[in-house]
Parts: sequence; structure tokens; C-alpha cells
Amino acid sequence: MAASSFSHVVLEQGSAPAGSAYKAVFQVSHGCQSAATTGISVQIPSGFQGAKPYPKAGWTVSVKREKLAKPYDSHGKQVTDDVSVVTWVAASKDAALPDAHFDEFMLRGKLPEAAGALWFKVLQTCETGRMDWSEIPAPGSSAKALKLPAPRLDVTANAQSAELKPAGQPDQAVQVTGAWVRGTVPGQQGTGAFMTLTAKAATRLVGLSSPVAGVAEVHEMKMEGDVMRMRALPGLELPAGKKVELKSGSYHIMLMDLKQPLAQGGTVPLTLVFKDGKGIESRVELILPVAVSAPGAPASTARASEHQH
Repeated sequence: MAASSFSHVVLEQGSAPAGSAYKAVFQVSHGCQSAATTGISVQIPSGFQGAKPYPKAGWTVSVKREKLAKPYDSHGKQVTDDVSVVTWVAASKDAALPDAHFDEFMLRGKLPEAAGALWFKVLQTCETGRMDWSEIPAPGSSAKALKLPAPRLDVTANAQSAELKPAGQPDQAVQVTGAWVRGTVPGQQGTGAFMTLTAKAATRLVGLSSPVAGVAEVHEMKMEGDVMRMRALPGLELPAGKKVELKSGSYHIMLMDLKQPLAQGGTVPLTLVFKDGKGIESRVELILPVAVSAPGAPASTARASEHQH
């Protein structure tokens, strides 16, 4: 199982907006203890609708309904759950995926309307042995410590209509508009994210994170004498009813220690964490478009902002 510590079955695209069509690409980078892979079975999570697999040359593919045992209920009765399972099987020994090779298995479906995490449990069968990628972390814990984690998909809300509504506080909301992230080039380690936040009641932005960045912080740029300086802020106050613009040369979000280049036309998941006047924390999940300038900005403004965060 040594290989599992550094090489997992993973999804090529780890996030996608709620309600959208999604092509799940499962990347398989090794076999089982050096044995070739002969089968891949994917358990379709609840909420992922109309799953249809892509055919694969040299492999047979099937979709079946299976009954899976669940924990006993309060009356001591065994509970079962019907799930769809998509399975690819190598039609011959020559078609099997060697341990040293990399390949992809794909299916398509529609994501649920609500944001959240979907876990696709994958069973990898080999000429000898198998790897059951089905471990899911406990709520509030990380999957990093798991030996055989299930591939995770983060289903996120649409950035243009994202609204924060904490449980029990129906009148409390933060609207997010005009959100975007500046694209990068290979080797670039940081970039800025920009948007306008409007809170119905006094609220504070207290945290943020993104899977594409090792560090995500709110920064402020301001003149100190004749020098423009930038500093990280522990939080950002959002006065009731007032638009707070995060833009180049002022308040903005910095994404640093980037794990990959951010290409124009792509998207970036971003989580914002807020705290209201009563200390109640809530969060909003966003999908931000990657661009070279704010949507609708004049060309001259776009060129001028390329060198600012």
C-alpha cells in the first residue's frame, strides 16, 4: 500500500458549480502493488443525476443498481440503499492498465442544485489485489491523513448570485457581485481576486480559502508617504447596507503559493467566512471566473491594472 501515500485515484476537476453538467474524469496513476489494473468501479453519490459512462477502447463498461448495507436503524433492522455503480473491465490482458502507465476513466451527469461535497467511492481491481478508494473523513477533519481517500468533488454556488444566509438569521445576508480572479503565467506564485460585498447588517469577513492556493488573505494597499505599501488584514468590516469594493490598489484578496497556473477562461473555487455582530459564523462558496481584467472594463483600464494586485 506504499504507493497510496503519494498517488491516489483523483478527479481531474475537483470543483464545479451547482446544477451544472459535469464530466467526471477519474485519473488512475498506478496499479496495486505493481500489478496491472483490470477494473474500475465508481459508486455514484446521491444527488449526481443521470450518470452515463464514456466507452473506453479495449474495455467493457456497464451501469448497474446495487444494494449496499447501511448501519442498523434504531429498531435493530438492517437498512440497505440502492446505488448506481459504473464499472469498466479490461476485455483482455493486453488491454489492462500497466502499473507504470497513467489513464483516465470518464462519466457524465448533472450536479445537485445545493452546494456541498460529493464523494465518489472507487474500487480499483488489479491482476492481483485491489485498492478500495472509499475512505471519507469525519466532519471537520481533513482527508490528508487517509490512506485510501475517495475522490472528492466540491459543488459550489454561482458567484453572481451567491448570498449568505446563516441558519436562524433569515434577514442576515451578504451579496457578492462582480467577482473574478486575475489570470497568471506558469511560475507565478500569487494573484488577486476582486469583487463587491454588500451586507444587510454589520458583518465582518474573517477568513477565506481556495484549493488552488496555499494561502488566501485579505490585503490592503495604501500610500505611506511616497510609497505604496501592501499589508495583510486580520479581517474586513462590512457596514450595513454599504458596498465594499475589493479592487486593484485598495482592499483585495491575495491568493498565494499557487498550486497551478490560472488560465484565462477557467474558474477558481473560493470560500468566504463571515461573522455577524452576534459572533455567528457562516460561509459562502463561490466559483470565480479567471480573466485579465474586470468584466466589462475598458482596454486601457485592463492594461493599467495588469501590474497591480
